[in-house]
Amino acid sequence: MTPEDHAAAAESLFAAEITGQQIGLLSILYPDMTLDDAYAVQRALVDKKKGIGRRIIGWKIGLTSRAMQDALGIDTPDSGVLFDDMLFETGATIAQGRFIQPRIEAEIAFFMKSELTGASTYQQVLDATDYVCPALEILDTRVLRADPETGVARKIVDTVSDNAANAGVVLGAQKHFPNAADMRWAGAIVKRNGVVEETGLGAGVLDDPVTSMVWLTERLESYGMTIRAGDIVLSGSFIRPIEARSGHDFYADFGSFGDVRLCFA
Repeated sequence: MTPEDHAAAAESLFAAEITGQQIGLLSILYPDMTLDDAYAVQRALVDKKKGIGRRIIGWKIGLTSRAMQDALGIDTPDSGVLFDDMLFETGATIAQGRFIQPRIEAEIAFFMKSELTGASTYQQVLDATDYVCPALEILDTRVLRADPETGVARKIVDTVSDNAANAGVVLGAQKHFPNAADMRWAGAIVKRNGVVEETGLGAGVLDDPVTSMVWLTERLESYGMTIRAGDIVLSGSFIRPIEARSGHDFYADFGSFGDVRLCFA
């Protein structure tokens, strides 16, 4: 892809989010598209959002579980950017029409007190973290999940271009010191309208959510970027995505780690 192609793809994704009308698969439009191309499209999309006044507040890590990687035929996570208009507190109600095809995932959020300027070790991640808390991520897709003519499913380059399917983050109120919590055992029971839909443990995220953070520092270093002091980082889901529709009420019970609530009007 050329820089002009990257810009055109970013423009179409930007328009899709504003209009609520999904676009076709970029992987079909650009059959030779690489992961580097996809991150270039994502950067162009981020620049467009910054251009209308949106502020970056952190990062999300996705595709950290073996099940999700197998579904897309990959062996690596992906990452996207969090913006200030994506942030919700527990108990929030999402207005109708805010998202196109939202889904919910449970994970652990890291709040950073100092910058990680390059590829970092496990301990360096812990030392740079102010606290961790339970969270729900809202996924959305500005790209069709499958091509309507061929039935071919979207690929990793489609989701990465689309800011890693990032749409929102809902934060729980409980805060934990990172060195005091074994996040491998921080699990969640996630209910939709009172029915248990998914359960999982932090170990589903690359064996340890901190390991996921280490991966992000390595990826960002390769693209000349960093995790800044004050950033929020979603470390990756340890459940499968749950469809969210109007009238759905979600409750994620993380046990002693806390809880998170979310409702769709």
